[in-house]
Amino acid sequence: MKTVLITGCSSGIGKETAIYFAKNDWNVAASMRNVNFTEFGGFANIKKIVLDVSDYESITAAIDFAIKTFGAIDVIVNNAGYAAAGAFECASPEQIKKQFDVNVFGLMNVTRAILPYFRSKKHGAIINIASIAGHIAFPTFSLYNSTKFAVEGYSEALQYELNQFNVKVKIVEPGPIKTDFYGRSMDVLENSQIKDYDNFITPALQKINNSGNGGLLPISVAKVIFKAANSKCNKMHYPVGIQAKVLLLFKKAIPSCLFRWIIKTYMTT
Repeated sequence: MKTVLITGCSSGIGKETAIYFAKNDWNVAASMRNVNFTEFGGFANIKKIVLDVSDYESITAAIDFAIKTFGAIDVIVNNAGYAAAGAFECASPEQIKKQFDVNVFGLMNVTRAILPYFRSKKHGAIINIASIAGHIAFPTFSLYNSTKFAVEGYSEALQYELNQFNVKVKIVEPGPIKTDFYGRSMDVLENSQIKDYDNFITPALQKINNSGNGGLLPISVAKVIFKAANSKCNKMHYPVGIQAKVLLLFKKAIPSCLFRWIIKTYMTT
């Protein structure tokens, strides 16, 4: 049996992906910051592991535990993440740092920790969960967009370095997904002294929430992650859902000024 280590498995995409891999006869190291609040229905091939992507020691301990428990790691899924939404000017330095610590530096921490192992094996796959927001900027998402654009560029450049070791890098790019990403996992950037953005931000945030409520179920992403994990080809980009694919196609097909006008008009009116 192959083994996958997945970050951010306490809920949403991470939890659904862990279950999907387990149902398809993979060993799963399901990692999260707190293992006490998540259950996986008694799957013997799922082991919960404490892992905080901002704590390098917890990352290396989780990787060591997974290798000792299952004998190997074949795939890493960098799924842990969250969003901060609102006007950039309202963001505190702490909120800006947290957005990058989780979505970019945390992902890089996990990748850096697994690379010596994959390099020595001359085998492995790193699947980074990005977003269509890594290609398309949306109102209120300046911080989140910037982290997902960073993940896209990092992943593409990293693949050149790792080709020689037979280590593949894959990028999964969901559109709106129905999870608590839009609720518990989202920070709203607010500043009681700055109200000038309210007329712009309020409708945009509502559109984002509506998109999440009407989004695909997490199983849709889990299936694409599983496909990427089993792929033998060098395909890197895996958009999830018709909406994501159409938006990415439109961005390429029409003038950028027109595309930005469409996004602005839809999101803020």
